[in-house]
Amino acid sequence: MEPLFDAAYLLTILCSGVALTATSSAGSERFLFGVMALVLFCGDALHLAPRVASKFSERDLTKQLGFGKLAASITMTVFYVLLWRAGLLRYGADAVPGYATAAVYALAAARVALCLLPQNRWTRDGAPTALSIARNVPFCALGAAVAALFAAGNIADAVWMVVVISFACYIPVVLFARRAPKLGMLMLPKSCAYAALVLMGFVTAG
Repeated sequence: MEPLFDAAYLLTILCSGVALTATSSAGSERFLFGVMALVLFCGDALHLAPRVASKFSERDLTKQLGFGKLAASITMTVFYVLLWRAGLLRYGADAVPGYATAAVYALAAARVALCLLPQNRWTRDGAPTALSIARNVPFCALGAAVAALFAAGNIADAVWMVVVISFACYIPVVLFARRAPKLGMLMLPKSCAYAALVLMGFVTAG
């Protein structure tokens, strides 16, 4: 079932990204959601394609899987930066201190820099647990900042709730999946949360 789920997920975010960008004005909130979807698709396709292929082939795809994980790590970071920008458009940049946006960019830069360290050994046996956790600290802080922005704008805004759900599924995988591999199944609802965020773009101003 996983290959079917992955295919449906990728098709959903790709079609949504194309539709949102094609039917909105550049720079609008709706357009940003479309760009978010396309960015997400690029990283997740590089990650999921070799993952699916490994289930039907005996070839060693460790390098492809590792590169895909690196790409997805970076594109997820960009995704949340764009979601922050969408939140500023929705609730007004004037309501957010300038240092908050600077902090978001700094967290994103720190996350990408940590992901690019050769010690991550993406295409080999993976990073030590300490580094795996370290590179996710700024990422989680970035997600918390985005969730706080939307919650402060309107506590009934579903965006912040879905962001929290995505991280609630993601964090246990980072911390415990090596000892309990079945926790990796939490990445499925995490993907559903990302798809939900993308689909919310259809009800935003464009």
